[in-house]
Amino acid sequence: MFTRFQRFYNSIKLLADMGALAAAFGLAYLTRFSGLLAYESQPPLEDTFVILTVVLVVFPLTFRQANLYTTNRARSHMSEVFEVFKSTILATTLLVALTFFFYERYSRATIGLFTVYAFFGVSTVRLVFRAAFNELRRRGFNEKRILVVGAGSLGQRVVETIDEHKELGFAVKGLLTRREEKVGTIIKGKPVLGMMLELGAVLDREPIDQVILALPLEDQPLLKELMEQLALRTVDVKMVPDLFNYVTLRGGLEEFGGLPIISLQGAPLEGWNLIAKRVFDVLCSLMLMIVGSPVMLVLALAVRLTSKGPIFFRQERMGMDGHLFQMLKFRTMRTDAEEEGAQFARADDPRRTSIGTFLRKYSLDELPQFYNVLVGDMSLVGPRPERPVFIEEFKKQIPRYHLRHMVKSGVTGWAQINGLRGNTSIKERIDYDLYYIENWSLLFDLKILLRTAFGGFLSKNAY
Repeated sequence: MFTRFQRFYNSIKLLADMGALAAAFGLAYLTRFSGLLAYESQPPLEDTFVILTVVLVVFPLTFRQANLYTTNRARSHMSEVFEVFKSTILATTLLVALTFFFYERYSRATIGLFTVYAFFGVSTVRLVFRAAFNELRRRGFNEKRILVVGAGSLGQRVVETIDEHKELGFAVKGLLTRREEKVGTIIKGKPVLGMMLELGAVLDREPIDQVILALPLEDQPLLKELMEQLALRTVDVKMVPDLFNYVTLRGGLEEFGGLPIISLQGAPLEGWNLIAKRVFDVLCSLMLMIVGSPVMLVLALAVRLTSKGPIFFRQERMGMDGHLFQMLKFRTMRTDAEEEGAQFARADDPRRTSIGTFLRKYSLDELPQFYNVLVGDMSLVGPRPERPVFIEEFKKQIPRYHLRHMVKSGVTGWAQINGLRGNTSIKERIDYDLYYIENWSLLFDLKILLRTAFGGFLSKNAY
């Protein structure tokens, strides 16, 4: 029954998308030929209907390819909007290619306007749908009833995670255990309904939509018998493997030649994501260097005129995959600042030059690193690079420290805009860095850059 409802819901989304696309095309047509842009004659009506038909085929197919017609309650609002954006651009590219070959003279301005209207129209429709269904789910409508097999720490974590996201419409109705004394007790606010091997009887007795197997490693031998009981029922079955303690970065389920493989640690950026981030870095760093060149020229002169020594300070840092590179900064300290060895900067550091205090306070000394981004040593956003002399000690103190080197270092980062600069907790910084790596997207990068531009680097720890 639940699967049938999901199909009905997805078909409603498809119809709503087609309605939004048709409305967007009509609005684009009117804008182009009935408003201020009406400087040429309208195309034949039959051509317009053909193009509209192509739109109503190409766009839904592209959305389907992006999994926008699958039920994914855990997908965030912004993630869905970003998927709509990417799919709209791809579908428009296909539309332009088709119209070029078959309708070479059809209005490009109409298609351009349609693309903008389509993105905002489809996104609005989907956000309204999500808001409405989330509210219904919070009130108990369309609730998916879940039975958790396993009442240990793994099963309890599953219950906690589901309870934290009421808006997704999942509700744990009970747990099963392998310890008889737990039957009838309450764990994390949920009743223990029976023993694990009584799964079939519990399913016959209770209305359950989905079973989540959360078995600890020592209970894995029970899996065969549990699956034999589940094979006789029509519930959805999911499994949370007892491996989360070993998952370090970008873990998940992969498929190789039909063989499912659990990934415990993997590269966070690969394929098109890697290319997209690099293109984003090159274009933005080049633009920032051009726009910021007058400011950098003034700062360079200030460094030259206020202290002896070079304008730029080069320091060896460690980046992606342990690659060593020379990071550029405007020099803010005396040339003999490290005669006694490497050390962290500190508040009221006597080694700073007169202009250096100002540059470090407002992070203007970091501007030359746009060159490091341009040549590929760094990224605009990522974990801040550290000096090799400190890294060995950090790796001994913090077990997952090395994982931050699986991506390029950044001029700014998630940790930095949250105040973790200078002499702050390295462990906290690593937690923020790993969160960024796990949740990377171009939208996340843009968010960090905007927060940096609007004061993200103005930290009391910047010295």
